[in-house]
Order: sequence, then C-alpha cells, then structure tokens
Amino acid sequence: MQTYTRHLICIITAVSAIFANFGTYLHSQNTSSGYFKTNLEKARPLFRQDTLEICIIGDIMMHARQIAEAKCPDGSFDFSSYFSLISGKISEADIAVANMEFTLAGEPYTGYPCFSAPDCLASYLAETGFDVFLAANNHICDKGSKGVMRTISIYRALEKEGKIRLTGIAENEEALRESHPLMIRKKGISLAFVNFTYGTNCQMGTDWPKVNMMNDRRSLKEAMEKAGAADFTIVLPHWGTEYRHRHSAEQEENAKWLADNGADIIIGAHPHVVQDFRKLHINDGKKEKIVPVAYSLGNAVSNMSAPGTQLELMAKIRIVRELNGDMRMLPVEFIYLWCSGPGGYGKSFTVVPVSEFIGRRDEWTGAFDYDKMVQTYRKVIRETGIEDGYSEAIQY
Repeated sequence: MQTYTRHLICIITAVSAIFANFGTYLHSQNTSSGYFKTNLEKARPLFRQDTLEICIIGDIMMHARQIAEAKCPDGSFDFSSYFSLISGKISEADIAVANMEFTLAGEPYTGYPCFSAPDCLASYLAETGFDVFLAANNHICDKGSKGVMRTISIYRALEKEGKIRLTGIAENEEALRESHPLMIRKKGISLAFVNFTYGTNCQMGTDWPKVNMMNDRRSLKEAMEKAGAADFTIVLPHWGTEYRHRHSAEQEENAKWLADNGADIIIGAHPHVVQDFRKLHINDGKKEKIVPVAYSLGNAVSNMSAPGTQLELMAKIRIVRELNGDMRMLPVEFIYLWCSGPGGYGKSFTVVPVSEFIGRRDEWTGAFDYDKMVQTYRKVIRETGIEDGYSEAIQY
C-alpha cells in the first residue's frame, strides 16, 4: 500500500510539472524546440537514495562476578572493557538495539537469580552507542513492581536526554501506547519495534507497571496492527528453550503467527545460546512474503560458561530506500561475537569479534579461552548452519 502511494505521488508530481512547463511554453515567444528536453533533464528525484543500518545484539546480563570485577576502589563501576573491541560496529549503526536482561532496582546489587545492576551500566551502554533498550524479559520483575518502576525511571531519564528509547515495559497507559510498538523514523524510513516476553520469573501483583507478554494476544495483535503504519516491522521476542541450538515447535508456531500479522523480520533472545536461522514463506492470497527469523542471538555479556553460552550473534539489518521511494531489505548479516571473561582475552569481560581474532592466539592472556572460542564457533556453525556473513549463504 505504501509503495502504491509513493508511486502515485511520483505520477502526480510529474504530470503537474509537465502542465506547468506546457503553460510556460504557450506564453513564451522565444521557446525553442528543445525546451521540454532541457527542463526534463534538470528534474530532481523525489527521494534521496540511502541505506539504514540496524544492529541488534543479544542478552546483556549482570552476574555477581561481573559486578565484583567492575567495582573500583572508590566505589564506582567500570564497564568500559565490555564493548571496547566492537564499539565502532555499534556506533556506526544508525540504530543499535540491546536486550537488557537485568533490573536497575538499586542496592544491594545482586546477580543470579534476582538481578539488580548498578545504574551506571545503562549510562555506559547509551554512551557506547545503543539507541534502543529492550526490557521485556523473564528477569525484569526480579525485584518486584518497585524494581521495575525504578528501572523505568533510570531509562526515562536517559530518554529525556535524547540518548535512548525504551520498549518492552511501561509505567502507565500512555507510556504503553507510545512504546508498544516503539515507532522510530530515521533517514526517511519508519520502523516499528515490537518487544515482548514469554513470561517473567516473578509476579508483580499490580496493574502497573506492565511487561509486554506473548500470551496477551489481544495487546500483541493491537501492537502489530499499529506497527502496520511503519515501513518495516521488527519483532523482538524473548522466548524459546534455554541451551538448545534448534528452535522449538512453539517458537515456530509463534513466528508464523507474527509473520501472518505483519512482521517483516523476527530476531529472538532468551535461550543463552545461538539458535538456527530460517525464512518463513507467507502467502496472504495476493502475494508471497519472506520473513527472516533468527530464533536466538545468544548472550552478549554474562558470566555464563556452559557450552555455547559465551558465543553470540550480532544481527545487522540494512534497508535501502531507492530514488523513487521504494524500499527493500537486504539479506541479514550475522557477526559472531565471543564474551571472554577475566583471564581470557584480558583482565575483564570483553566482547570479541571472532573472525577478526582467529589466528591471534598469542594475544590472549589465557590461551584456554581462545581455544574454547574457536571450538565453540566451529561447533555452533555446524549445528545452526549460520556462517559469519550474509544469510543468503545459508542453505535452507
């Protein structure tokens, strides 16, 4: 529908220009036979060709060891090592998205199973270049309704400063309307971000704040309908079976429902490991639509060390706007990342771009971590079929 409207505008504009030029011709005594040709050559396109890049990473967690390692002698916290090796990839994206799997409930700061991270973690992530915080996850209610409200208050302060946008949780009806879906316009392209979770580990017992839930199909359907006003709808579910590299039947069923209801791409989180990538072929009776689905990106930063939990994907989505206003999504690009703990690559937690560091074993403080990275990387590629690079290389 939007492509049709853009084409209609182009036609009306062109016809108007022709009539205007023709009128000038009729009233001019000195018009040469080359008048129309000359002026048509000077015509300018209605749109500027441009590419919008969105980068999305997986679960950012805050375990007790991470809190302890980040604490400085003066009582402050330093998280600067986390994304130091990929800060360029994050800041260069037009929109960078992170899954915030913790609360900002205040002291005492705690790790698993009830997370409460230092407030400055949010500021650090915003300064690193993350633009959208996803807050719908199973740990967001770990500290009850007060913890959620305090978390929201920290994020809202950053929002007022123009540093980030928040979705997944809301403190009142107005905030829910504005963030579910979260609508963002960049480079003349409008995007709708829809974030929700399969559930939460703890119940709040109050009407507000709210967490966007997958089983609240009425609210989710309303959000998807509102998202239809955007050029592209990016759905970001927190779902799936933990530690499984293959998606479940329930994930696939929900992915098909989301695709049927307007999703253009689906990027999942929660299982703590990388899951497989698929393309859903949806036919609405008029045309076929292909919806890419990355079922799980895995952990971005955590203190987890179980098999597969230190390896993750960064997903890069590129949308091209043509001179005539048409838009198209390029194949999704996946970049493998490795969360190295203290004594691995360096002294603290550091996210390493895997392909750039293969063959550089001598740079590791602990060679054991390098060996584990390479072994895990090769194993996950075999199990999921996802190679570093564009998804078009994957066989389905």
